[in-house]
Amino acid sequence: MFQGSIPALVTPFKDGAVDLAGFAAFVDWQIAEGSNGLVPVGTTGESPTLSHAEHYAVITACVETAARRVPVIAGCGSNDTATAIAHMAHAEKVGADAALIVVPYYNKPSQAGLIAHFTALTERSKLPIIIYNIPGRSVADMSTETMAALAKLPRIIGVKDATGNLARVSAQREACGADFVQLSGNDDMALGFNAMGGVGAISVTANVAPKLCAQFQAATLAGDFRTALAINDRLYPLHAALFSDTSPGPTKYALARLGHMTSDVRLPIVEPDAASRAAVDAALNHAGLA
Repeated sequence: MFQGSIPALVTPFKDGAVDLAGFAAFVDWQIAEGSNGLVPVGTTGESPTLSHAEHYAVITACVETAARRVPVIAGCGSNDTATAIAHMAHAEKVGADAALIVVPYYNKPSQAGLIAHFTALTERSKLPIIIYNIPGRSVADMSTETMAALAKLPRIIGVKDATGNLARVSAQREACGADFVQLSGNDDMALGFNAMGGVGAISVTANVAPKLCAQFQAATLAGDFRTALAINDRLYPLHAALFSDTSPGPTKYALARLGHMTSDVRLPIVEPDAASRAAVDAALNHAGLA
C-alpha cells in the first residue's frame, strides 16, 4: 500500500495564511501526475510554523481531496509524546491511512525513550506508523536494534530513512524483516536505496516533478534499473538544487516558476538566494520541465 513516489507536500501560503484551495488543487495535480501517496504537514510542509488548527486543516484537506485515490500518510510527529498523540487522533478521525512520526527532536531521547515514545503512540491510536529517522535534524538517531524492537509492534510498519547511510537498508531489512516498509527520505539516494530493498521515497522533488518521480519509482520496483538510471540522470540536478538553500524555499520557488503557487514561505524560512534560484532554473531546464 505504501510504496512508489510519495511527495512530502509543501503547504502553499497566500497573504500569510494557509491557502487551502490552492493546496487542494495541488493535491489533485499530484494524483493526476501519478504520485502513489501523499504526506501532508511533514517538514517540507513547514509544519514547525503551522498552528495546530492549521496543521489539522491541512491534513483534513488532503484526506478529503485525495478521496481514497491514493493513501495519505499524515505528518503527526512531535518532540512531545502527548502532542503527537493529539495529532494522530485528528488524523485518525478524518480518515488518514497512516501517520509519519519523526524521531523526537531537540530533547535527544535515549533508545529506551524512543521505544517508550513509539509504544505509547501505538497504544493510543489504531493508525499504522511509519518512523521518520532523520538524525541530521532531530539529533537523535534510532538504532537498527531499536527499530527492530519497535517493528515487532503490530502498528509500526516501516521507516522513512533519511540517515544518508545506504547500508541501513540492508541492516534494517535483516533486523525488521523483508515486509518492513523502507522508504527513502533522500531523493539523491533513492536509486541505490531501492536497489538494496527499499520500496519508494517520501520525496521533496516529487512536489516539482511528480510524473518523472513516479516513473522513476515504477521502473525501480519493476527491476528496470536502466530506465530508472536514465530518469535519475534527468532529476539529479533538481535533487541537489532543491536543497541549495533552506528547504522548502527552493521547492516553492520552482513551483512558482511552474505556475502552481506563490513562493511564499514562513519565517524563519526565507525565499532562496540568487544562486539557489539560478540552480533551480538550470535544473528545471535539464529535467525538461521548463
